[in-house]
Amino acid sequence: MRKARTLTALMVGLLLVLVPAAGAAPGKGAATAPPVEVRILAFSDFHGQIEPYSTTLGGAAYMATYFRDLEATARHTVIVSGGDLIGASPLTSALFHDEPTIEAANLMGVDIAVVGNHELDEGWEELLRMQYGGCHPVDGCLDGDGFDGAAFPFLAANVIREDTGKTLFPPYKVMTFGGVRVAFVGVVLEDTPSIVTASATEGLVFLDEADTINRWVEVLKKRQIETIVAVVHEGGYSSAGGCTGAIVDIVDRTDDEVDLFITGHTHQNYICNIDGRTVTSSRNGGRTFTTIDLKLNKVTKDVMSVTATNRDVLRAGVTPAADVQALVERYQALAAPLANVVIGSVTGNITRTANAAGESALGDVIADAQLAHAPGIGGAVIAFMNPGGIRADILYSEISGAELPGEVTYGEAFKVQPFGNYLTTLTLTGAQIDALLEQQWDLIGTRVLQVSGGFTYSYSASAPMGSKVDPATIMLHGVPLDPAASYRVTMNSFLADGGDRFTVFTQGTGRITGMIDLDALVLYFGANSPVAPGPQNRIIRVP
Repeated sequence: MRKARTLTALMVGLLLVLVPAAGAAPGKGAATAPPVEVRILAFSDFHGQIEPYSTTLGGAAYMATYFRDLEATARHTVIVSGGDLIGASPLTSALFHDEPTIEAANLMGVDIAVVGNHELDEGWEELLRMQYGGCHPVDGCLDGDGFDGAAFPFLAANVIREDTGKTLFPPYKVMTFGGVRVAFVGVVLEDTPSIVTASATEGLVFLDEADTINRWVEVLKKRQIETIVAVVHEGGYSSAGGCTGAIVDIVDRTDDEVDLFITGHTHQNYICNIDGRTVTSSRNGGRTFTTIDLKLNKVTKDVMSVTATNRDVLRAGVTPAADVQALVERYQALAAPLANVVIGSVTGNITRTANAAGESALGDVIADAQLAHAPGIGGAVIAFMNPGGIRADILYSEISGAELPGEVTYGEAFKVQPFGNYLTTLTLTGAQIDALLEQQWDLIGTRVLQVSGGFTYSYSASAPMGSKVDPATIMLHGVPLDPAASYRVTMNSFLADGGDRFTVFTQGTGRITGMIDLDALVLYFGANSPVAPGPQNRIIRVP
């Protein structure tokens, strides 16, 4: 349909050029109407990064300057967040339940925000508060001021409330530019319930992304809206041949009437063409954004061309927007007494970068920290940590306050584990632990659990799913695990509830909940500093 529609638009354009409209002189009227130009400024996976991401990139005040400069050179502009605007945020925003990020986005002029999985980190009722305002039901308004909520709408076409049967947020937003209506349809990945805490999505149903977009396209077509943009919080990866990943299937199954896809979730920078349609994504943390220039036919109301470029939010030579900078500095001052507390030190960089087996130095440290604080919650002999829950590196040279090189602050530790999950200890058999390890590979992807010291195993990358781990290599302090024996294991509450599709954890017995995972990491640094990066030899990958 899309190709046919494009051909029809071209033929109509030629006819209009060759045959002047009745009552109009040649070269005038609708036949020669210039295209309507619309500029979309898109970013995704901001994750509350209102402060600069690094010494060279990012920061809400710098992004605001870029946006305002680009708005000044375009007649029609719309600013779009592709999901995860909030959630998994640094302390300066998270300490205030991400109210600072919403307020910064208001100042930046965000027009539309699709719901991402991390928008639901504190539950969907809390996300309603982000939209409509009001103080937090437990903490109140910690900044001493009220909270008005987002000045822009969240969109969630495929998120349905079980109690009402209606979408949690509007499915789309229609904006008019120069007489041409443009619809933005927003969806989040259908797999959201498996990657957020179970209680956060209780009472919600998540529908297939492409099917949902197609449903609303039919509604928009009946409204005679020709230009449709899908904002999808699911993404892919750039490759030599274009794009790969989940977004390809979504685009392939989506109605040809959709002209453009703004995507996210994978934190990747790409602009590619899938089946003749432009698909964009920008890096996380406010490091990059995408400028998308549309030319719309004023007669047919359809897209004539799409031009997209990704741009780094470089700080050098850029003056931060004064109003946004003032807001950021206000919250920095409020958070500083906690953020700048030194909790320990490191001998070098401890990062979440995984080796060939999927093990990272920081994953080892976190698993060890959780195991060290298991005695208070029933004791344990093994700890597991999901790699997706490790959100930042600990860098020797990073200075966030007045600390010395190598010193680690509470704010830096918070960036690593910002979710506030609780440590949970339960009992699994050796056979269940073997089955758990096999769940690291499935048709959706690979998630290698980080494990505590003393627990080791080998797996074959080439072996079929379900048979990758050699049971004989699963050892605890050099002793093979007994399939029939019981072992106490510790993990965060997200994993304990079956998060990331690790359903074996939900079969555990004798479940006991303890301290917040971040607190365990803070205490571990206090007791073991300086902490050194380990050899990453707990998990062995063989061909």
